[in-house]
Amino acid sequence: MAAPSAVQRVVIENAAIATVDAHDTEHASGHLVVAGNRIESIGAGKAPEGLENVVRRIDATGHLVTPGLVNTHHHFYQWITRGLATDHNLFDWLVALYPTWARIDEPMVRAAARGSLAMMARGGVTTAMDHHYVYPVGSGDLSGAIIGAASEMGVRFTLARGSMDRSEKDGGLPPDFAVETTEGALAATEETVKRYHDASFDAMTQIAVAPCSPFSISTELLREGAALGRRLGVRMHTHGSETVEEEKFCHELFGMGPTDYFESTGFLGEDVWMAHCVHMNDSDIAAFARTGTGVAHCPSSNARLAAGIARVPDMLKAGVPVGLGVDGTASNESGELHTELRNALLINRLGAHREAALDARQALRLGTYGGAQVLGRADSIGSLEAGKLADFVLWKIDGLGHSTIADPVTAIVFGAAAPVTASFVNGRQIVENDRLLTVDEDTIARDARTEAQRLARIAARG
Repeated sequence: MAAPSAVQRVVIENAAIATVDAHDTEHASGHLVVAGNRIESIGAGKAPEGLENVVRRIDATGHLVTPGLVNTHHHFYQWITRGLATDHNLFDWLVALYPTWARIDEPMVRAAARGSLAMMARGGVTTAMDHHYVYPVGSGDLSGAIIGAASEMGVRFTLARGSMDRSEKDGGLPPDFAVETTEGALAATEETVKRYHDASFDAMTQIAVAPCSPFSISTELLREGAALGRRLGVRMHTHGSETVEEEKFCHELFGMGPTDYFESTGFLGEDVWMAHCVHMNDSDIAAFARTGTGVAHCPSSNARLAAGIARVPDMLKAGVPVGLGVDGTASNESGELHTELRNALLINRLGAHREAALDARQALRLGTYGGAQVLGRADSIGSLEAGKLADFVLWKIDGLGHSTIADPVTAIVFGAAAPVTASFVNGRQIVENDRLLTVDEDTIARDARTEAQRLARIAARG
């Protein structure tokens, strides 16, 4: 039997490095050695001498190396409904857009997923997540289309298989034909987990159980969803405490606030993360900390929809895991996560803690290790440490936008969106000089525009 080929190594040298490890270790000029899909070594100065089978050396002078960004909340399908209902709050925005969203089909979802993923990936996202919950009758294999798009792009991916069973006839917002039955949603979710979920250390695709929100699901779907997730050993996700209207809705319908309602159905725990969590009181934050429930903080979307400012500093102080999310691009038209580092810092400084709310390194941690925590993958991604997966980004910080900012982390958080010279996922480079290597961006843009126009025509016909 032939001996296995020696592992190939990539060496990065002369870079500023922010590891985002437990000690926030940083190197003003350091090295990173990748062996296969793992980080083999990292440290100050040059790489060790005598490394075998080095297939590439990168001189990263003028760059900051960080862990790849981790997106913890998104709705990819919204890529083809951007720029609509721009002056609406959340409830009115949903009312305006659900009639259009209810008419999506597989080609639309595929094109939208490719657009959403491409925009994030070329901006430093190495792990993406999509909460897809609109499955109109006869729309095709939407989950398969989304997962296929992520695989093609080369990003690590979690599909939060969403669901809705409360339509207009039940007092919900979605049209009747755009929701599933409770039993149908649970069965389809279980099938998706069994078909696609990979529980391994270096998994590229994972699945979460993700009923949509209190506005659009029954208590039975939420409770049974939690039971299903735990029986299958996967994580759970939903929207929570996004608006004051949701708080009022939960009190009127269930006699309690959103956090207490979620806990009563089993939908809090170390295997759960919630999107938004804007309107949380001290008791809510304590419940999240006690149960280990995570939060996907979406600052741009919360501002776009005038939802409010989440109490991120208080959550972090209490020990709540917090990551960053783009949210759907119908409420964050830029579709980029690296801009959320800056927006999270700035928007939180408008809150009660003012200038002490967040600093640059806390913002970077939210977008990297914090995201890995809420996705349940902090053992394998989110920080640059020997043995972890080789998901990392080289940010160019010696150009016009950043060269006069002495501190590299301050440069990428406070400064303009930094150019991405290279982005690696699982040891494979997927971005070079702000361009994707795995797909053609112009084709993606053209296809997405075509599908957006087709959806608009169908929606206009009603």
